Parts: sequence; structure tokens; C-alpha cells
Amino acid sequence: MGGGLRKDGVMTDYELSSVKKVIGTHFKKAAELSCYLREHPELPDQEFESSRKMVEILKEAGFEVTYPFAGYETAFHALFDNGDGPEVAILAEYDALPEIGHGCGHNLHGSLSVLTGLALKDLKEFYRGKVHVIGTPAEEENGAKIGMAAQGIFDNMSLAMMMHSWSGGKCRADMDALSLQCYFVEFYGQAAHAVAAPWEGKSALAAARKFLDLIDARRECFTPDVHVNSIILDGGKAPNIIPDYVKLRMEFRTATMKSMGAVDEMVKKCADGAAMALDCTVKFTSVFEFADMVRNMTLEEEIIRQFEAFGMPTTGVEAASGSSDVGNVSYRCPAIQPLLAVTDEDYALHTAAFRDATALPQAEEAMEKGACILALTALRTFNDEAFRNKVYAEFQEQVEKRK
Repeated sequence: MGGGLRKDGVMTDYELSSVKKVIGTHFKKAAELSCYLREHPELPDQEFESSRKMVEILKEAGFEVTYPFAGYETAFHALFDNGDGPEVAILAEYDALPEIGHGCGHNLHGSLSVLTGLALKDLKEFYRGKVHVIGTPAEEENGAKIGMAAQGIFDNMSLAMMMHSWSGGKCRADMDALSLQCYFVEFYGQAAHAVAAPWEGKSALAAARKFLDLIDARRECFTPDVHVNSIILDGGKAPNIIPDYVKLRMEFRTATMKSMGAVDEMVKKCADGAAMALDCTVKFTSVFEFADMVRNMTLEEEIIRQFEAFGMPTTGVEAASGSSDVGNVSYRCPAIQPLLAVTDEDYALHTAAFRDATALPQAEEAMEKGACILALTALRTFNDEAFRNKVYAEFQEQVEKRK
């Protein structure tokens, strides 16, 4: 392993060897945790055993733990207070996918976050400040980081970070992310017998279909970053009854939160027009809203430097094609989510193949190196005031541009 910690801009061999040593000391525990999570996947907001396992490890290590946390039954906050100084948050994910299980690798990078926290506690001689390991459930669904960010939990952090499992043999300094708005859309009409007296009905299904037709008609005018997707959750009860109620789930994405407003207005106009034409009513209920990722080039350059020093090949950050609730955190404090290649094979996320790859020796080696990199980045944030100020100034500038 290579790499280096620069304390006030200076790297020392003693500090670097200390990081490697404490990571090595706790690595077996983290690898066992990753294995347990992979073999016992739990769905979003149901991660009771997963969160309990993490909490037990952190409590045993001497962290001050709040569990449950922030209004989420399966969230936790583990604090190591090492005196006055900067505050760094290490984010841990641990929810799984239906049927596939840990096809997004949360078992591995969630365990990596715990490993990083354990290491930073043991490295207390090298910094002053506070380490927060924050368990963030339901990333695959409603995203607990959204509510945590809204509650101001990250507002005093100098840095919030986590790794995310990846494939293809090359790491990336960050994960770009689109803003995402999710709604339930409900159309209300009037039921009637579809044969005996259809004229007495007002078809909520016809209104919903017209709504989707109008969305499709608008697609040719979408900018490349706009994506609108939908499914019908409830389309009626029987074919011989004109439906008086239809429910859809809508998701639409844009490059930034700033540009979301125009798409939101367009979608609602289509719904209102369809409802009016079919003599129905429509209701929108917000489910969640993922923010786009406020990227930070200063942080990305540091992460790239660390990846390369540890002999881990890198490639550029691709244009966003998905969303993450880390984006909401990135609007409240400097944040980064590097993509950690855990296999040389090019497996898609959310697949059984990727899930199985997180069990291989190469993935565990990547987890160990990834924890070293997060620990080193945290230590530089604690100790290098010029670096910390540069990161924060860029954060402020990028958020201001999005207003």
C-alpha cells in the first residue's frame, strides 16, 4: 500500500504507517460485518439487524451512540469527541434491494465507513476535532440523508464523505448525481358500470392515460438532462367498472435543483389539463426529493492523489445518470462520494453478479485501501487549515451558483 498523510502540508512516514496499522487492526471485523450484511440483506427502513450490528461495533470501540437517530428507526449517530476542532462525518449505508439483496454493494462500503470511524478514533493523537459516523438508511428508497440534511445535521461539518462500491477496475473521484423529484399522482373520477351506464362515469384511468400522453408529447422538447418516468400503481379494480381512482408514481430528474422547477411546473400542467379534459381531479403528493451533487474539485483532486498513491487506477467522473441522497448533504457542507472499484469485471450495479463480487478477495482489499483513503482525507481536513478553507470556499461558490 502507498499513499500519504500530510499534516499541515507535511507527510510523515510515522503518521502513514499508523493509519495502515489501525486499519489493519480493525479490518477483519469490518470484513466480517460486510459478509454478515451480504448474507442478511434488509430492505430500506427495515435494516434493524444491520444497524444494530454497526452500533454494537461502534459502542464497543467507545463511540457515544444515539440509536435510533433523527426520527429514523434504523439510523444512528456515533460520535468520537476529540476536542475542539473541525468536524468530519463518515456516512454509512446498509439497505439492500428487493430479491437481489446487496446488489449495490452497501454491505461493503457501509462496512468501510465503520472501519474508517474505528481507525480515526485510534488515530486520536494526530488531530483535534470530532468524528461522526452516521448510519443513513433507505438510500435505495426515500433516502434518510434527505431528512437529516433538512434537519441541519450536516451544517457544522467541514466534510461529509463515504465511498461507494463500483466495478470495472477503475476508481472515480466522485459520483455526479442528478436532482430527482418523486411524486404520487392520484386521479379521482366517478365509478359507473362500464356497460350498463358508462355515461354516469368519469374515468380516472382515462385521465391518467391522457396525462401520460401529454408527458410523451412534451418529450421532444426536453433538454438532455431531463428524464420523466412513471408507473401505474393502481389502475382500477375490474374492467367492467369505470375507475374512480388511479394512482401513479412519477420520478423526474434534472441536472440541478434549480432547473427542477420548470419541469415540475410542466408535469403539473399536463396533469391539470388531463384532469380538466376528463372531468376529474388530480392530487400530487411529494415522496422525496434528491438534490444534485455539488461537486468539489479540491476534494476530488485530493481523492485522485490518494487513489493513485495506493496503486488504484482512476478514470474521469462520468456525466450523471442517476441520483443519490448524498446530493442533499452536498448542499449543506462539503461532501464527496468516490467510486471504489471492487472488481476488475464490468458488472452493472443492482445485479446479483455485483453483489457476489463484493465477497471476493479483491473487493476486501479495495475496502481496506478505501478506508485508508477516507481516514487520510479526514486527517488532512482536521490538520491542514489552508486545505480546509479552500474546500469550504469552493463549496460556498458552487452552492451560490445554484441559487
